[in-house]
Amino acid sequence: MAALQTLHLAHLPPELAVHVALYTDIRNASFLRDQLLQGNPDFEYALVDASVILSTTHALAAVFRAANDHLNGRLKSRNVHSEIVFSLGSNNNIAQSLRTFGISATTTNLLAIKLSTDSSITSSTVSEHLSASTEGKHVEFSDTTLASLADVGKIRKLYKLGDVGENGSKGKRRRKDGTEEGSGLVDGVAVQDVERERKELEVAILGLMALRGAV
Repeated sequence: MAALQTLHLAHLPPELAVHVALYTDIRNASFLRDQLLQGNPDFEYALVDASVILSTTHALAAVFRAANDHLNGRLKSRNVHSEIVFSLGSNNNIAQSLRTFGISATTTNLLAIKLSTDSSITSSTVSEHLSASTEGKHVEFSDTTLASLADVGKIRKLYKLGDVGENGSKGKRRRKDGTEEGSGLVDGVAVQDVERERKELEVAILGLMALRGAV
């Protein structure tokens, strides 16, 4: 079982630690969502459907923006954790962002994020609470894991990115027959092309997130 990961983001106060846990095969998504809707303070987390997260950078960019707005008194939503979910969106519709990126009753893969907004929130307290309240398999928060869980087609639609990043894989054979020995494939597409597609998507998504509210 992978342990809860505690991160310290550059340009944020060291005491504002970021605690991150990634789960697969969640069995109590309805319960967790209900706790959020009821405003249960014990469940003040950013609970994100992992299928719409492309990479660690994608997720942490939203964390950084929300944390920065928290520190500067610019929150637009209820708290810094709902602000993280809101910050994943590319427009100023808070409700839409929460529906699109937040946990739903049918979520099976979950990213849980908690910021140490006071001294009582530590790696130990967060780990203990999540272990007691979350029914699922704890996995590593990494680009590799997120790539295996992401629904890239859904992410394209959410951010209206069309065929951004697809050029690298167009025209490539999607069969393993006849492929040069030693070349890596994902569904018959060269691994380097898949990675290039994801990187181009990530850059486009980060740009849209950064521009939200700027115009």
